[in-house]
Amino acid sequence: MTIRVNRKLPVSMTKQITDQLTSMIESGVYTVGSYLPSERELANSVDVARNVVRGSYENLMKAGRIQSEGRKGRSVRASGGKRRAATTKGSKARKK
Repeated sequence: MTIRVNRKLPVSMTKQITDQLTSMIESGVYTVGSYLPSERELANSVDVARNVVRGSYENLMKAGRIQSEGRKGRSVRASGGKRRAATTKGSKARKK
């Protein structure tokens, strides 16, 4: 399955890529733990600017679908849900 953008649609290219990647994750094209293409690779294959792909990846991270693993790249998250804040006894700020 390839990602395509239609520049004539009123929907932004970032949203088009985000929607297609979401569908690919949900359908199992990208499985849990698999890495997405780098920003540069995807931008070159779709013929868009890297910031368009970066925006799409940021949207997917905010939605909890993928996670950044630094220089390794971005991988599909297991839960697909939003990341929860860690709550431990020591994590709350103490009042003085």
